[in-house]
Amino acid sequence: MTTDRGPTLLAIARGAIAEELGLKEPLFEAARWLQEPGATFVTLHLNGQLRGCIGSLSAKKPLREDVADNARAAAFHDSRFKPLSRGEFDRIDLEVSLLSPLEPIHVESQAELLTRLHPGVDGVLVEYGARRGVFLPQVWDQLPDPKTFLAHLNQKAGLRPDFWADGIRFARFTVIKWQEEKAVECRGSRP
Repeated sequence: MTTDRGPTLLAIARGAIAEELGLKEPLFEAARWLQEPGATFVTLHLNGQLRGCIGSLSAKKPLREDVADNARAAAFHDSRFKPLSRGEFDRIDLEVSLLSPLEPIHVESQAELLTRLHPGVDGVLVEYGARRGVFLPQVWDQLPDPKTFLAHLNQKAGLRPDFWADGIRFARFTVIKWQEEKAVECRGSRP
């Protein structure tokens, strides 16, 4: 996936939200690459603050459909926020993140996990029973210390910050992300 596809993905996300608000017709892009399966997160910011973020961890739908569905969900169904209003629409900034496939992280302890994480590169998924939490690599900007990052990720999953037990699972992924007006690649090489 090349970074030049970002403007199309951002236009699809914005068009899906606009359609839901009754502002205009959606953008229908027919490019072949948009029909391939893709996993994305769509993030909305308003005045520099998070305004919604919803996504998919695995590629089960065509990329165009995944972006549009996640854009609508982030704008109108993120339980942390009220649905986006028409008045907010022109003021939001959109970001689309395209995820690599999940890669399980096999570790025996929290200490081992902390040494295996790559700040600024890894997005991380934690699962324990029915509990689950995920952070995109962008979260490292606010939580650059691996121990603090993991504590907040556990809390997002509804676990204690220092939780560790047999059966806890972790996976990592990277992203290519696009923000309106610029493309930023968050894929890095792992040591």
